[in-house]
Parts: sequence; structure tokens; C-alpha cells
Amino acid sequence: MSAWNPALYLKYGDERTQPSIDLAARIRLGDPRRIIDLGCGPGNSTQVLRARWPRAAIEGLDNSEDMIAAARRECPGQTWRVGDIRDWQPEGPYDLVFSNAALQWVPDHAALIPQLLAAGSVFAVQIPAHHASPVHQEILAVSRQPRWTDRLEPARNVLTRHPPEFYYDLLAPRSKTVEMWETEYIHILDGPAAILEWFRGTGLRPFVVPLHEGERAAFEAELLERYAAAYPRRSDGKVLFPFRRLFFIAYSAA
Repeated sequence: MSAWNPALYLKYGDERTQPSIDLAARIRLGDPRRIIDLGCGPGNSTQVLRARWPRAAIEGLDNSEDMIAAARRECPGQTWRVGDIRDWQPEGPYDLVFSNAALQWVPDHAALIPQLLAAGSVFAVQIPAHHASPVHQEILAVSRQPRWTDRLEPARNVLTRHPPEFYYDLLAPRSKTVEMWETEYIHILDGPAAILEWFRGTGLRPFVVPLHEGERAAFEAELLERYAAAYPRRSDGKVLFPFRRLFFIAYSAA
């Protein structure tokens, strides 16, 4: 897959960062010493953690060299590492293992979640839960058209998604306390094209990367038509873009 684009990702930086703000605000942790932000991207969520706990040693880890380079440019004095969450081996215990909108890109949560939980006293996660929404379903529908369906079968299986019950059953036997909630953010965007632009930075990438340039344009044109029908303009020309996210915080049983 092609490299991540930090500038495109941060085009809607406020909207993408708000869930990490909401997650960090709910964590009951007074004065942590060590924190890691797994899948930190360009560091926007890491700065939320630094603002909340300024005395902590905070690391950001992401498998995209471009994202880590952007984080280093923005905050050169902090600790940034290029690495895959699946391969991460903690060097000693952490007070907080944090991940905002990243674990959906990592497979095998049944094995991954217990490993990450064991690495820290508190494990706090936000992952998108928008898979039933038009923004995701219309991508799947377009990708299943005969001219693309075979090549895009891998893209349809890139994201890992499970219901809240799945995560609770993994966390509860290994935790003292588990908190879970869902929030549906209603983003106000300029129009259907803005929704398409939003997803170019994340969930659309696996679908368009395998296509040739002309095919990408055709794929996106049809998707835009579908978004225009699914997200009609309001009286001021804007569109309302609901986006549901799942949060959970697990506190160690130790």
C-alpha cells in the first residue's frame, strides 16, 4: 500500500483528534510515568496525552515513516519510533498503553488485545465503529462491481472489526475494571466531496491503491454520486456526517 499522507490526514485534524481528547479525559490516572501512543500517526493524539500528563515520558509509535517524520518535525524533542504494533515489545511496564483509531488496521485482535493489555496498568483504545454507515457500505458496494471485485477483495478485508461484546469478553477476565462506550460524532462538512476527501486519508486508501489512475477517478466519481444521495445537503449547503466510534478503558487487575 502507498505511503500515508500526513497532510491529507490532518486536513480534518480537529475532527480526528477529538476522540483522543475524549478518551484521555475519561482515564483515571493521576501521575503516570510512562505512556505509549500506539499508532500515533503524525502525533496529534500524542500531544493530547502530553497536555494531560506533562510530566510523563511519552512515546509515539507508528508503522508509517511519513507519519513519524511529520511528528518529528512538529515536536522534535519528543520520542518517536517507527514500528508495527504487532511487533512491539514493551521495554518494561507502562502506566498507560493508549491507541486512538489505529487498531482497526491490525489483524487478530483475539491475540493482540491481551498482549497490549498486559503491557500497561491502563489500556485505553478508540476504534471506528462506522461499518454499517453509508460511508463504508457504499465503498464496499462500488468495490464489488465486476470490473473491480476480484482485485479489491483484499481491501474489503483490511479492517478488523468486532462488536463491543467481543472486546469485553477479552478484557473483563484480565482486568479489575472495564469501561466501554460509543459516541456518534456528527461532523458538519462542506458537502459530499468533503466526505470523500476525508476518506481518502484513511479508509478509502486500500481500495484505490490497487487501481490505475483512470480507474481511481471512475471509482471515486461513482462513490461521490452515492455519497451525494446518502448525505443530502442541508439548507445552508452543508452535509451532516455521522461517525460512530467505540471506546474502552481497562484497568489492570494487578
